[in-house]
Amino acid sequence: MTESSGTPADPDDSATGGNRTPDDSASDGPSGEGLGEKQVPGNGSEGAPGGETRSGSGSCPTHGPSPEGSGGGPGLDIVVKRKRHWLRWTALGASFVVLVAAGAGWWLYKKLDGNIRTDTSAAAELRAYEKERPASVVHNAQNILLIGSDSRAGDNSKYGRDDGGSQRSDTTILLHLAANRKSATAMSLPRDLMVNIPECHKPDKTVSKPQFAQFNWAFEFGGTACTIRTVEKMTGIRIDHHMVVDFNGFKNMVDAVDGVEICLKEPIDDSAAHLKLPAGRQKLNGEQALGYVRARKSIGNGSDTERMDRQQQFLGALVNKVQSNGVLLNPTRLYPVLDAATKALTTDPGLDSLKDLYDLVRGMRNVPTDKVQFLTVPRQPYSANRNRDELVQPDADKLFKQLRDDKPVAVVPADQLKDDDGKNADAADASGPTPTPTYSGNNAATDLCKQ
Repeated sequence: MTESSGTPADPDDSATGGNRTPDDSASDGPSGEGLGEKQVPGNGSEGAPGGETRSGSGSCPTHGPSPEGSGGGPGLDIVVKRKRHWLRWTALGASFVVLVAAGAGWWLYKKLDGNIRTDTSAAAELRAYEKERPASVVHNAQNILLIGSDSRAGDNSKYGRDDGGSQRSDTTILLHLAANRKSATAMSLPRDLMVNIPECHKPDKTVSKPQFAQFNWAFEFGGTACTIRTVEKMTGIRIDHHMVVDFNGFKNMVDAVDGVEICLKEPIDDSAAHLKLPAGRQKLNGEQALGYVRARKSIGNGSDTERMDRQQQFLGALVNKVQSNGVLLNPTRLYPVLDAATKALTTDPGLDSLKDLYDLVRGMRNVPTDKVQFLTVPRQPYSANRNRDELVQPDADKLFKQLRDDKPVAVVPADQLKDDDGKNADAADASGPTPTPTYSGNNAATDLCKQ
């Protein structure tokens, strides 16, 4: 019992506030119900009209303070509890969403990462011949060999007869990334180019003899490793990484970016390439794009030279499509491209993870499209067989040295090169500063429909 000069406190008050200490029951000040009230010194109680004295504080004469001591009453208690309940479930829900998103992100990462195939045999073969390979000259510059396989095995069987799984390189491009990542140069190597192929280990464990033969035989003799060693022997450029892309992989990548636009001066009807297109501007899907870059005899003069030019122009248009449409910055559009690309690739161990590929692409994403250049190694018909090619010297060695030393090269359309011998001309007068060597080619910013 609490002693006071008035009547005992109401039951409700004693239940909620009667046991509070003097410090807890400080007055909240006057209220409309407490005219004439005054504090009784010494016991923390407030005088009430009619001589009543109530323990605790608060302006309501019938209710004690809430558990928080704010005097809000049971109604406020319920609101506070509901608010806490809602906040607790909101936090749990947010945590669940974060966990699901993280789990989905990890699943997608592992799926893409697992798509990539690793070529460990090529890495082992290259290690065996390490002493004869050229050294890297410029730190942070990258030279990547891109190989398009013409295997007819498996899903590629509809593009030709499967001759037991053997394959040759249909397209080979040496991609040079400048150390400052401000330019990229893609140099095509003709499959019919006559070169010195070193001895290579064959799939059947035998060793081929060194020989002078057409370039794409190297891939048939000893796969990727033999092709890399042949390129290094010819150019003196150290190949840092390699990627092999098959037909279906290329086709799926084009479909993933929703097609690529080109312009045709004449209609195409090539049953061997599964391609029939009218003249004019049009967007090619993956199947059509594959036929377009593979077609040879039905377009132009039927030469492999024109075929490589089309491949370069199409790759430039593909790069431009990816950059201009913001694919690299849009996760919903980037995922299908990454899925198609990773499924298409077989790489060396240094590029066989999604992180490795991301780091490579991240280094290239700020390269201006007009600095993504495509050209073909200087070549001419082989003197002993007009159906084969040979290097044009000293033009070829000059180009190899520029790339090896990470020096710039320039490209212009073939009809802009003015040289009496029909070879490459320098862009500046030889008496002035060292000129930038200029070669026949194009860049990714070129609009094929405005040529």
